[in-house]
Amino acid sequence: MNSSQRKILAGAAIAAATMAAAGYPTAQAFEPTKPVEFVIMAGKGGGADKMARLMQSIVEQENLSPRPLVPINKPGGSGAEALVHMKGAADPNHTIMVTLNSFFTTPLRQPGLDVDIMTFAPVGRMAEDTFLLWVHKDEGINSFDEFLTAAKERGRGWVMGGTGKNSEDNIITDFLNSNYGLEIKYVPYKGGGEVAKQLAGQQITSSVNNPSEALGFYDAGELVPLVAFTDQRLPMFPDVPTLKEVGGDFSYFMQRSVVGAPGMSDDALAYYTDLFQKAYATPTWQKYKSDKSLMGDFMAGDDLKGYWQTQRDRHETILKASGAIN
Repeated sequence: MNSSQRKILAGAAIAAATMAAAGYPTAQAFEPTKPVEFVIMAGKGGGADKMARLMQSIVEQENLSPRPLVPINKPGGSGAEALVHMKGAADPNHTIMVTLNSFFTTPLRQPGLDVDIMTFAPVGRMAEDTFLLWVHKDEGINSFDEFLTAAKERGRGWVMGGTGKNSEDNIITDFLNSNYGLEIKYVPYKGGGEVAKQLAGQQITSSVNNPSEALGFYDAGELVPLVAFTDQRLPMFPDVPTLKEVGGDFSYFMQRSVVGAPGMSDDALAYYTDLFQKAYATPTWQKYKSDKSLMGDFMAGDDLKGYWQTQRDRHETILKASGAIN
């Protein structure tokens, strides 16, 4: 066993011990009696999709559930399709969803949906994902200052691709435009995987993909990361400065949580929390977190609901400041 494997196993053991000490519920009274609908509020190939399918495979490989999780992508309306589907779930005890920050922003932007996220069941936060600013290698840009110069020169000719309209990627683009005097045009796609392909094919000029979405093209030498929207440098990208290091005052993370449909029973919630905390503690998940620069400990129950409230309030402030909502 090499040192990397030892670290992952140690991380998994620590994760298991930490969750046990936190007293998250264990399930006894409920087990699914049919396949569980596992909704993904984004398109195929992006970070949420890859993560959900990895969770599904861990549950299957570790024999953690008597019934399979069945991934279903519902990316329409920046997650509105998924939220409405969950709200109207015919069987809340067999309907769960993996979330992005559109869990917070879409109900704020589209109040007509009449979706209250605090009515969803807080199954478990599996990680917080990170964002980097990427350009194609052929741009010849190797620093954030060079990016600013080029983007200012091109105005609306500089195109940022992102996952969904009014999404996390859109929020970061709005921040760059409003704080650096830019006029970047934002173009939405259905998933982060498609965004990475468009940048690699030079159909767009930049992206703010999560590491997991752009890694293949980065490893191939096609994409260049310029800055990380994190508080500290990412271990995977030790030479990439944070925005704060280059004079900005902004960090941004994406929740990667599993939620249950409104109306889920307490017993079912306890079952799914137990299921996903077991998946979280596996060496496979710990390795994925490490390999994809994911952060954050497992969080569930009232702690997770408190996190949602904080994040919803923060996003409301961000959206009001950008003029996206009143």
